[in-house]
Amino acid sequence: MSSRWLLGVAAAAAATLTLPTAATAATTRTLPSATFSPAALSSATLSSAAVAQAAARPATPRATPRATPGPATPASTPAPAAAANAPTVETPALAAAPQPATTANRLFRAWLRDDRTAAAKVATPAAVTTLFAYPFRAPDGLAGCAGGACAFRHTSVRVPGELNGILMIVSGGKVTRVYESRHYSKEKAATHLMDAWRKGDRRQGAEVAATPALKTLFKVAWDPHGVPYTFQGCEKKTCAWSYEGGALLMHVAGSKARGYEVSSISYIAD
Repeated sequence: MSSRWLLGVAAAAAATLTLPTAATAATTRTLPSATFSPAALSSATLSSAAVAQAAARPATPRATPRATPGPATPASTPAPAAAANAPTVETPALAAAPQPATTANRLFRAWLRDDRTAAAKVATPAAVTTLFAYPFRAPDGLAGCAGGACAFRHTSVRVPGELNGILMIVSGGKVTRVYESRHYSKEKAATHLMDAWRKGDRRQGAEVAATPALKTLFKVAWDPHGVPYTFQGCEKKTCAWSYEGGALLMHVAGSKARGYEVSSISYIAD
């Protein structure tokens, strides 16, 4: 081996293996000594490669210890179905009571047919009895209802009393009372009106009295603790009720054939 070849190898080795400067060592890593060893380089290089290779591999999950199964827990009994799923029982809706006009017309038509059985289905026994005793011809038809009071009036004839026909009181789908024009004598008309005033029943008074008489008499309520009224009878077309200090005079109009009504009222003092 020639000395020239050895010198060339040494020069190539010196040019390839250049030690890092102090600045480079400070920024990279600090070597244990200034002496460089090819074995140390090889070891450091392998260590870095191993770290890089380990980082590239996916991490192996750590085994989790399996829980020891305990005694079996019995399945819970399913809760009953919600109320919404339970069968519903439908309550039949109560039929609404017919309108007063409907009930009154049913009774009126039953009366026109002289059908007491049909009348009893829509009216009380007392109402049926009163209606079927009506002394005049049938009114022309339903004039209208105010609340539960339905009036059937005459239009072609005039009968006694402000009612001038029939008034049916409807409650709960039935006619519970009937007011009607009366075919009364003078005396009976006068006593019927006085009885209505004592009871505070203006509709009863309207069966035998005209509107002016009703307005005068019912302007003041009957006082059960006041002076008593005594019927003195009727003279011509005036019926008198005396009381201490004066008298109440009922003036009547009409005829025996048509019936009488109290048309007006006046008072006199002793």
